[in-house]
Amino acid sequence: MFLKTEAVKCFYKFLLLERRITEDPTGLLKSPKLPQRMPEQLSRADMERLLSYPAEKFDELRTLTIVEMLYATGLRVSELINLQLENVNTKDGWVLAFGKGGKQRFVPMHPACCARVEQYLAVREAHFASKSFVGSELFLNNRGTKISRQTVWNDLAALGRKANISQPLHPHLFRHTFASHLLQGGADLRSLQEMLGHANLTTTQIYTHLDVSDLKAKHKKYHPHG
Repeated sequence: MFLKTEAVKCFYKFLLLERRITEDPTGLLKSPKLPQRMPEQLSRADMERLLSYPAEKFDELRTLTIVEMLYATGLRVSELINLQLENVNTKDGWVLAFGKGGKQRFVPMHPACCARVEQYLAVREAHFASKSFVGSELFLNNRGTKISRQTVWNDLAALGRKANISQPLHPHLFRHTFASHLLQGGADLRSLQEMLGHANLTTTQIYTHLDVSDLKAKHKKYHPHG
């Protein structure tokens, strides 16, 4: 319906430009509102499978640490790859993120995430011990410089395949999962807005639909007439 309406409006605009008509009869015609697309999320079982996946090499542990941090903080991939070592405090459990427009925000990290980051930092230090210079970013590539957005995407996708996760993994999927799981656990929208770095609360409100869906699933499962 939306495409048909837009096609008709474009046709009359063309006729108006060609001076074949003097008035556009679709001027007051409103386009139908498109349904809001629901963000995808991973299940708790999938997250547990990912976070428990074995890692031996530096790049494997780096990918698992990225998964842990994305899920624990809801950072955007651009915020993640630009994190400096000084922006992460595992002792007090927080990360300082620089969001859109250079806006800063502190996001909490839970103990499991802090422990994973400390494990990664120890391996990171040993891995680059022989190099004369390495970058100051938290996540480095194998050359010792800042990891790229594409490398993060590729590593997450590869991990998903190895861990037999049905959904293709990408950084924003963990941001959605972070927000959805927090709401389902009882977090309020205002706090979630702060953690996600949304300028407007209406952007955060899309996750309330996911929360309702979760409530419906629970109602169906546990109600006697469900």
